[in-house]
Amino acid sequence: MLTEREKQFIQYWEAVRERQSRWQQQLLAGIPVGLLFALPVLLIVFTSKLWYKRADMAMNGMMSPFVLIVAVFVITVFVAIFYKRHQWDQKDQYYRQLKAREERDAKEGAA
Repeated sequence: MLTEREKQFIQYWEAVRERQSRWQQQLLAGIPVGLLFALPVLLIVFTSKLWYKRADMAMNGMMSPFVLIVAVFVITVFVAIFYKRHQWDQKDQYYRQLKAREERDAKEGAA
């Protein structure tokens, strides 16, 4: 027998399942998490001038700011989509487990 909370989850997931499966929606919803992973890269690069002079000299000689911006963007997008896709998979698996249990309970009740 399903609890009230599980029934509410089934209704919720049936309503938003398709919308949340789109990569555009996953990107928009996951950007804050993606930035949490990408911004420390910028922080380390810009504060290295304070604590590691040799790394600062190497960075100024070899690295383009464009490459840094592209790397931060790629990290943000990858983590955002990956994180939200993983969450979607977990919720969908839980939904399928509840539906299977609901069908099994219905069969047992009918028998």
